[in-house]
Amino acid sequence: MTDRIAAWERPRSAALGALVFGAGIGALATEITASRLLAPYFGSSTIVWANLIGIVLGALALGYWLGGRVADRRPEPRLLGLIVLVAAICVAVIPFAAKPFLELTVDGLDTASAGAVVGSFLAVLLLCAPPVVLLGMVSPFAIRLAVSSIDTAGAVAGRLYALSTAGSLVGVFLPALVAIPAVGTQRTFLLVAVALAASSCFLLGSRFLVVAALLATLLLVPPGAIKAEEGLIHEETSFYQYIGVVERSDGRRLLHLNEGVAVHSVWRPDSVLTGGVWDAFLALPPLLGRPLERVAILGNAGGTTARALGVYYPDAEIDGVELDPAVSRVGREYFGMEDNPRLTVHDVDARPFLRSTDERYDLIVVDAYRQPYVPFYLATREFFRLVREHLTPGGIVALNVAAVPDDRRLVDAVGGTLAAELPQVVEWPALRFNTIVLGLTEPLSRGAFAARLADGPADLASIRELLARDARPLERAEHPWTDDHAPVEWLTDRMIVS
Repeated sequence: MTDRIAAWERPRSAALGALVFGAGIGALATEITASRLLAPYFGSSTIVWANLIGIVLGALALGYWLGGRVADRRPEPRLLGLIVLVAAICVAVIPFAAKPFLELTVDGLDTASAGAVVGSFLAVLLLCAPPVVLLGMVSPFAIRLAVSSIDTAGAVAGRLYALSTAGSLVGVFLPALVAIPAVGTQRTFLLVAVALAASSCFLLGSRFLVVAALLATLLLVPPGAIKAEEGLIHEETSFYQYIGVVERSDGRRLLHLNEGVAVHSVWRPDSVLTGGVWDAFLALPPLLGRPLERVAILGNAGGTTARALGVYYPDAEIDGVELDPAVSRVGREYFGMEDNPRLTVHDVDARPFLRSTDERYDLIVVDAYRQPYVPFYLATREFFRLVREHLTPGGIVALNVAAVPDDRRLVDAVGGTLAAELPQVVEWPALRFNTIVLGLTEPLSRGAFAARLADGPADLASIRELLARDARPLERAEHPWTDDHAPVEWLTDRMIVS
């Protein structure tokens, strides 16, 4: 084969441009949609995104290298079309082939086996790497086909890479803003596959549209449960996360978000007490030494804490702040959130909410952490200074911090940072994996602390006794976390691995 392509073999510029544009859409759409495939099992932390972006970039780099070498050896338009067609088939396979890997991941998380978690996580990402490698081959291959003279090589390369980048922009925003919310993760993968298969026909000919049509028929396959679980009565994927509601045989309902390791809300038909961390917040109002009048719950979820406060402290006005409107809707439908008429729900992020309100609160509950990770901007001096400004004199802030037995690093870091802004901070290991960190605007002696906890609803006396017995002071951190430097996920990952 000669180095040059015969004029009659050279594809039209418009056809190559359309193919490159489609490949750009496919590569980034695969990455964005893969993030939603992983979120129900791994969450959407910075670590997860770093792994996903890193593997996609590595796959693209490998594709660029392979594309250039293959194009020099076989500069055939038909071969490039076949590469894109195979990539389309690989993308269509992802949502179906991923299921066994995700089930393995669930087993790994349940047994706290880091090896199983990491292994299956990488395996899911490897499902996405093959099509991205193939799509990475497109741009250098297309440039090799389009260049007819060294005099115009730069202009040709610039035009095709601009088209590829423009396609990538569409591939970022179209799935995130339109396709995933409208039709879900599985069908978004299939729509991307259909678009890629159709774009390959610019070089392969219209008869290959039958492949795109066959892939389109897979859209008729019902997605089924995202995460098969006994007692699952509701699930959806919102703009922010996976949401699942499970009903147990005793009538309890549990709210799972993303990876599903933690339970974010509990509803019982016979009691507002749950036996979980939400009960711990009910023990705190007597520490005020006065009636509880106003509460802010940052991370309202399904309203478990607000519902219980409405029973034990019915005169308190509550602002429930929840980032995801879909979670609030699920809370109303499945978790009795509307049982408290004094609850006002605000569907907004916690920190912007505090910045926008002029209200001051007797008690601010911070339970917006996506276990096991703490959003860094809710664990810094700047955030705790904002909290302090919205507390009444004598007011209290309570933070639910995930903890691993015998590992104090996260609790010390968060509590030590809080102590840089409030005069008294104590920790209360309420449960094995939950520590309540309390910040008081007016310090209490040990005796006064215990004396105030002697009062309150009789049903909660045993919880208050545990708080009085087990609360321990926390000292100011030598290097408090700031908005500029808060290594939350790095510390949490080390804690989990240890």
